[in-house]
Amino acid sequence: MTVETSPERMLRVLDQIEAAPEGLMSFEALHEALSYTRSTLYRHLKTLTDAGLVVSLPDRGFTLGPRIMELDRSMRDRDPLIAAARPVMAELAGTTGGIALLCRRYRDRVLCIHQEQGDAHFRSRYSRGLGRPMFRGAASRIILAHLPAPVLARLHAGHAAEFEAGGLGTTLVEVRETLRRMRAQGWDCSHGQVTPGVTGIAAPILERGDQILGSLSITLGRADPLAEEVARVAERVVFAAGVVNRSLL
Repeated sequence: MTVETSPERMLRVLDQIEAAPEGLMSFEALHEALSYTRSTLYRHLKTLTDAGLVVSLPDRGFTLGPRIMELDRSMRDRDPLIAAARPVMAELAGTTGGIALLCRRYRDRVLCIHQEQGDAHFRSRYSRGLGRPMFRGAASRIILAHLPAPVLARLHAGHAAEFEAGGLGTTLVEVRETLRRMRAQGWDCSHGQVTPGVTGIAAPILERGDQILGSLSITLGRADPLAEEVARVAERVVFAAGVVNRSLL
């Protein structure tokens, strides 16, 4: 049996508060969910509160603290990936009339970390800071296509139905073949899988040549663009992702 370290326990407290449906969680609810001793839970909450990661609201419970916003601002200003991608994303959004998204893998999800909208007259549901499953939408699926085989097998074992719903295949063999073709093509396209009525086209951002770091994508405000347009936009997305890749070397 693995024994949790103190930092791991604190992160679990933070995860519980983040996942609370109304953004608040009482001490008693945390105590019941985590089964820590009361003294241990008090100690972790004090450490998180002193760091500004958690705030206590009298008679209501605990919620995320202002340090989270400070860290988010620092990430937007200093993250090398965002810095490298921002100018090419702005150009991509401007020339296609779509919404450019920069995404990263986070645990077993994909997280949007930056968005450039340009003159697009629609909104994407894949907004900054929002995590999505790895099985739906081009921005997620192109990341999935570059995961190591053992990780893919583990994900499929627990989410076979989601793989099938995302159009990736009914068996692990079929999924691997679908993702192999996606890697060979160099980009992925999906229609309405995250936001109804739109099309997503995504290319991978790779670290050291073959390790997946994230994805760069464009969302077009129509569900059925012509194949010629998809190919033309995909070429631009692949080029933009290549610019980001080279900037990170």
